[in-house]
Amino acid sequence: VQLQASGGGLVQSGGSLRLSCVASGIIFSRYAMGWYRQAPGKQRELVAAISSGGGHTNYADSVKGRFTISRDNAKNTVSLQMNSLKPEDTAVYYCNAGLSVTGPGRDWGQGTLVTVSS
Repeated sequence: VQLQASGGGLVQSGGSLRLSCVASGIIFSRYAMGWYRQAPGKQRELVAAISSGGGHTNYADSVKGRFTISRDNAKNTVSLQMNSLKPEDTAVYYCNAGLSVTGPGRDWGQGTLVTVSS
């Protein structure tokens, strides 16, 4: 299984970024997909997840109304649109393939760094 994340970078507070993750080695349409993040010194946490068919999503309270997760099963891709970014969003963001929108599966991507400056 390979989960290739991209789209991270440095952005000012209030700005936007779009993360993408391309999956291979799995039947993508059978998996819930999630974005998790880990800030320095903190545990990895769920940011957003989407069900296999795209009809159900789950967001961390801290990102509701600012982030949107979406998927394209034809392209084996899951994306995370991040708007109104805050310095506390700074973290390494990881793509994950799992069985539900409430918790991660065993397969992780390599992570992409998002840095939000104040």
